[in-house]
Amino acid sequence: MKNKKLVANAEKQKRYRDRQKSLGKKMVRGYVTPEAMENYKEMAEITGWTDNDIISNSLRITYAAYRNRQIRFLNKWLQEDDVRKKAKQKKDSS
Repeated sequence: MKNKKLVANAEKQKRYRDRQKSLGKKMVRGYVTPEAMENYKEMAEITGWTDNDIISNSLRITYAAYRNRQIRFLNKWLQEDDVRKKAKQKKDSS
């Protein structure tokens, strides 16, 4: 009985991973959107940080913003940065 449960769980996990891949998300340490993957690659190129460094520092920055009551400010900046990047991509493709 226990083996059937393990097999069923493994199949569910595989379906979930396949579904995430079909949505265009890539596994780093979780599934991320294509936009987030671009940011990840840019950070890795500029800083030379490893995957572990990027994740750790991102969490530390987010936590610092939270502790200093700046999380709304950080979120607003991220949203504005997304808008700027999309506008730049539109301008470059035109």
